[in-house]
Amino acid sequence: MIKFTKMHGCGNDYVYVDCMDGNIPADPNGLSVKISDRHKGVGGDGLVLICPSQKADAFMRMFNADGSEGRMCGNAIRCVGKFVYDHGYAKKDVIFIETLSGIKRLEMKTENGVAVGARVDMGPASFDPAELPATITGECVGKTVKVAGGEYKIALVSMGNPHCVVFCDDPDALELDKIGPKFEHDPIFPEGVNTEFIKKTGDNKIRMRTWERGSGETWACGTGSCAAVSACVKLGLFKAGEPVTVSLLGGELSILYTNETVYMTGEAVTVSDGTYYGE
Repeated sequence: MIKFTKMHGCGNDYVYVDCMDGNIPADPNGLSVKISDRHKGVGGDGLVLICPSQKADAFMRMFNADGSEGRMCGNAIRCVGKFVYDHGYAKKDVIFIETLSGIKRLEMKTENGVAVGARVDMGPASFDPAELPATITGECVGKTVKVAGGEYKIALVSMGNPHCVVFCDDPDALELDKIGPKFEHDPIFPEGVNTEFIKKTGDNKIRMRTWERGSGETWACGTGSCAAVSACVKLGLFKAGEPVTVSLLGGELSILYTNETVYMTGEAVTVSDGTYYGE
């Protein structure tokens, strides 16, 4: 039996397990596959373990729905911040969460003593394809590249995890279940890639859909939103230091790109608590 909390940020939903006592599930990869199943499990985009840290207030381990472990998740980290705040592990205005992509600083947004969201310092964006990794040499921002069986204008950005930002006319018209896997598994990306399909829709506004490595289409992607806005600023579509609203299937995120770092602001919502009994 595993006690869990179901949470989401802009519809990007995960099953969260409190491991602050040091009791880590024996097979988190396999557990993620089973517990994420929307018919036979709890249902979600993956599994997040909230673990103790010697460097921060907590350590976030996140697993995709296919069982693979990810390095970072922007929507999940806001929910981890909410969990440790609401449960008294770190009842502070500023919380630090350790991830496989480093320690992130969260400025908590609260109402009546309960955390409702956070502003996260996501760290700087990198435009070095080698950090994804990708086989393309040299900075690739706004270039037309042969990939996924076609030619696309893309940007390669790392936010501690790999992103391919695709500029298109209408993200909502795409058959993402067909095109998404082609990007994820293209030989250009030997370790796979998260793919964001975006369009500028107004002053400091973009529309985005996401195909996440290991999980498929998700309703939101925090690191992907940061990558998309970073690419747009790099191309001169937006100005650095001005917040950009990213419209997603599950809601909106506010992203602020600076030359030093990228800030992400969004909600964190508890859906339910329960017990998972497994098979």
